[in-house]
Amino acid sequence: MKKVLLFMLAAVLVFSFTACTNTAEPAQSPEASPVAEATYTGTYTEPLKMGTNAAFPPYEYKEGEAFKGIDVEIATAIAEELGTTLEVVDMEFDAIITAVQQGEVNFGMAGMTVTDERKEQVDFTSSYATGVQVVIVSEDSAIATLDDLAGKKIGTQLGTTGDMYSKDDYGEENVTSYGKGADAVIALKGGDVDAVIIDNEPAKAFVAENEGLKILETEYAIEDYAIAVAKENTALLADINAALEKLTADGTIDAIVASYIKAE
Repeated sequence: MKKVLLFMLAAVLVFSFTACTNTAEPAQSPEASPVAEATYTGTYTEPLKMGTNAAFPPYEYKEGEAFKGIDVEIATAIAEELGTTLEVVDMEFDAIITAVQQGEVNFGMAGMTVTDERKEQVDFTSSYATGVQVVIVSEDSAIATLDDLAGKKIGTQLGTTGDMYSKDDYGEENVTSYGKGADAVIALKGGDVDAVIIDNEPAKAFVAENEGLKILETEYAIEDYAIAVAKENTALLADINAALEKLTADGTIDAIVASYIKAE
């Protein structure tokens, strides 16, 4: 009988302790929730190869033999998220999509705008940055608006959206495409073209480095930048998107962009 009473007393004590423990647990505040862990579909045992054109500051450029820039840092963070390292492969901008299609690189990242034409050739991740196309002219130029570009000689970087859009807007016969944006700027300074259409951030760098140039106040185009992946490589596309989502949520991408582009 004593054993039965002792057993019943022990059961009551266990129940009481459990009940007290459950009721004492504080509710977790939603604000305190950590960034959700991303899940990835693939295993990456070799470095991820990024195809880029390292002549597009502040997105990608070289200091000595080292690759720098917003895209390089974001791609490095993505590779780390996927448990591997990054290898940067420098090439002409208009060769990047072909390199992605042929598997020479795993993805293309070079301040690349999503367009319908490019989407027919490769798939794109979600956007990680917004780009603005602008017009560079000489300080004494009579060109003041986009309408003034009609009939003028325009320099662009081959394969960029500025190159494609300007040929549609102002006629292919009026647009000269250069392998590098810097070459188009040299042509402008030499009088070979009347204006250069290029992304705003590189444009600011070119103007800062070259006296006598200015950027028109009117924006030429606003566009989203994303990462190009081969159409058959759906696993990598999903993994990069998951990594981008995590790096956006935890503030990594904003911090990288802010370290290169200061608020005005």
